[in-house]
Amino acid sequence: MHNEFIHQSRIAYFTMEIALTSGIPTYSGGLGVLAGDVMRAGADIELPLVAVSLVSRAGYFRQEIKDGRQIEHPDTWDPSKYAYPLDAKVAVSIEGREVWVRGWLYVLRGHLGGKEPVILLDTDLDENEKDDREITHLLYGGDLVYRLKQEIVLGIGGLRMLHALGFQIRQYHMNEGHSALLALELLRRDAITENGENDRLSYDIPQVRKVCNFTTHTPVEAGHDQFPYEMVQSILRDFIDLPELKMLAGEDRLNMTKLALNLSEYVNGVAMKHAEVSRQMYPGYRVHAVTNGVHPQTWTFESFAAIYDKYLPGWCHEPQLLVRVDQIPDEEVWEAHRQAKTAMISLIKNLGAKEFNPDYPIIGFARRMTAYKRPDLLFSDLERLKAIAAKYPFQIVMAGKAHPKDEGGKKLIEMLHHHLQEISPFIPSAFLPDYDMDLALTLVSGVDIWLNTPLRPLEASGTSGMKAACNGVPSLSVLDGWWLEGCIEGVTGWGIGSESSNGEDVNSLYEKLEKKVLPLYHDDRKGWISIMKNAIGKNASYFNSHRMMRRYATEAYIR
Repeated sequence: MHNEFIHQSRIAYFTMEIALTSGIPTYSGGLGVLAGDVMRAGADIELPLVAVSLVSRAGYFRQEIKDGRQIEHPDTWDPSKYAYPLDAKVAVSIEGREVWVRGWLYVLRGHLGGKEPVILLDTDLDENEKDDREITHLLYGGDLVYRLKQEIVLGIGGLRMLHALGFQIRQYHMNEGHSALLALELLRRDAITENGENDRLSYDIPQVRKVCNFTTHTPVEAGHDQFPYEMVQSILRDFIDLPELKMLAGEDRLNMTKLALNLSEYVNGVAMKHAEVSRQMYPGYRVHAVTNGVHPQTWTFESFAAIYDKYLPGWCHEPQLLVRVDQIPDEEVWEAHRQAKTAMISLIKNLGAKEFNPDYPIIGFARRMTAYKRPDLLFSDLERLKAIAAKYPFQIVMAGKAHPKDEGGKKLIEMLHHHLQEISPFIPSAFLPDYDMDLALTLVSGVDIWLNTPLRPLEASGTSGMKAACNGVPSLSVLDGWWLEGCIEGVTGWGIGSESSNGEDVNSLYEKLEKKVLPLYHDDRKGWISIMKNAIGKNASYFNSHRMMRRYATEAYIR
């Protein structure tokens, strides 16, 4: 182990997925990208963290689109090309067998020289049986049994790995409930007697709570892992007594969110509205609000980074300097955007889609394809959409993956392709396959309008619009998640519908496009650039990972 990482106490950040680079497929979407941005910001401000995740050797999946249908392919990668093998090995008990876990060290570097260690857990070892070797292969793959085994490796194995490597951990931070078993391992570890037995009567719940933090990310039920106790007993055996587990994690099923809530002193949602919704979902728990942020340097296109460097030096370390964006001449902001847009149009052309017109606005929509995100809302009335385009021409680019087991999400992708095909003679459109970090940066910087249409209140935060704001791209979004805080109507972008009802969203979306957004783009260049600057100065300056991590440091970690 690199001694430079164990000489000081650290905060251990546990996450099922983490986006390190596009070449390392250890992430599926927003949760993993957020985890990567947490560590990138930590490196920038030199906050001592260590991340623990799974190596996911077969990745999430690589997406191919054939006749409008999503086809999944393994996205395998070789950890030895990016990370260092660690000598330490630890064992976890699964179904009564010892399953051995090793770690890979990936070092994430900040722009000022800071470094953060990331430990990727791997069970693909000669010591293990074939099925056990595959536990850390597929991110979010397999069935419930496979998922529980992964969460044992992450929570219990991850905690043991940190101790084996000599890390001094002062706080633990669970990014979602996947790693909540680490809190049970902490209980057990503190209760081991001198002769090696587990004295359950001496479990010190207040002490465990004191060192644990938990961030919940979604009000969607499917986002909270739950396991039948019969399965838990079969796999975990005598790890902990069932009555005690039920007291902490729910009477009917092992609810990982409830377990994390009960064993964490500090709990937060990822936007002000989401914290409010979470308090209603989990009455009796104190849920703070730390609104998510994105890593500015990662999500800013090179042409914008260049003008920020020129006029706002230091913006990478102190993104709040972006409030002074008015110092940048309008023509330089527009030229930076033109370069980003040209790069995206070039990519679209290379992928074989219809050529886009750089003079017409492009609406972008890219996220996980699932029902509550409502990617089809824009296409609710194709005739009206075509009529708007006849008056104010625009273009559409979309991207996103559906989970392999989300049949509804896959059907949505098929439906979107059908809609795009139908409108293509009137509205140039493209659906770009295999959405990843690189493609995301191209889209959030290259489009003119960022569209987001979730079913409220299910958008816990949403971060893609924040990335767009780093590049002067305003949002046209449902008033939910972060956009409730970021939207100043007609100043930083536009809201769709009201804060409380989903019923008017379709009409509101079309009305805003036809009467506000598109006329401004086509008829008032100065007015449009003013909106772009406000997206940077009022949104990107605040909704960034540096502000988020400084809040975690002062409110959660230092206590």
